[in-house]
Amino acid sequence: MPRRAGLDPQIVVQAAAELVDREGVEALTLAALAAHFKVAVPSLYNHVGGLPGLQHQLALLGRRQLTQALGRSVMGKAGDDAVIAMASAYRTYVKEHPGVYACSLRAPARDDAESIAVEAEAVEITFKALAYYDLHDDMALHMVRVFRSMVHGFTTLEVAGGFGLPLSLDESFRLLVQSYIQALAAQANRA
Repeated sequence: MPRRAGLDPQIVVQAAAELVDREGVEALTLAALAAHFKVAVPSLYNHVGGLPGLQHQLALLGRRQLTQALGRSVMGKAGDDAVIAMASAYRTYVKEHPGVYACSLRAPARDDAESIAVEAEAVEITFKALAYYDLHDDMALHMVRVFRSMVHGFTTLEVAGGFGLPLSLDESFRLLVQSYIQALAAQANRA
């Protein structure tokens, strides 16, 4: 097959992102991408480091996009408003990019400085959003983990169709976030 003009790593990663968001992570193969671009599989190795390299790039893309969404969501907000905005942005991102999000879940390797930096930025954004509650030391990190776990759990169940009862998911999510805010306030009162 002739090499497609204009093919570059960014285009390959974007096509892979669209594929995993549309069909799920298990659909990601170099053969599927090669067919999409009408190139031979070995041609993709010129642009990504095989399937592991592509998976790494998708994980990095997901981390960057989610971090950017979180950062934008809290601009000019503090306290409860910041937490609500951040939770909503997280949920929206997962719903819009379920495959890319799934690629980004595993903690980065210790030698993956770029991914570690992006994850540190996401944690810092969350720390700043929670600063209003004046949490101290380890409790602040615990509450960052609780936030991630809470929103991740709800949204991954939602995306997977795990809520089958005819009841408002938006209301359930609102109640979940409100419970988290109450937990933050309770921890702040203990300090």
